[in-house]
Amino acid sequence: MHLDLTDEETTVLIRELTDITFGARYFLSPRIKSLEAILGKLRQAPACEPSPPAKHYESSSKGRYRRRR
Repeated sequence: MHLDLTDEETTVLIRELTDITFGARYFLSPRIKSLEAILGKLRQAPACEPSPPAKHYESSSKGRYRRRR
């Protein structure tokens, strides 16, 4: 189902859903979780850049000390 909302209607709906979810006493209830999911769809966060690959650091003492036999 697709809703054709104006920008003003979308803003009001986001504001109301935010007030309901952040003011909820039982924030882990299925009702609040579903409202948060709807709110996430309405906000449509901008696409983020992928994070750079993690760096792998070798220890500075690698190969310096050898085990004695």
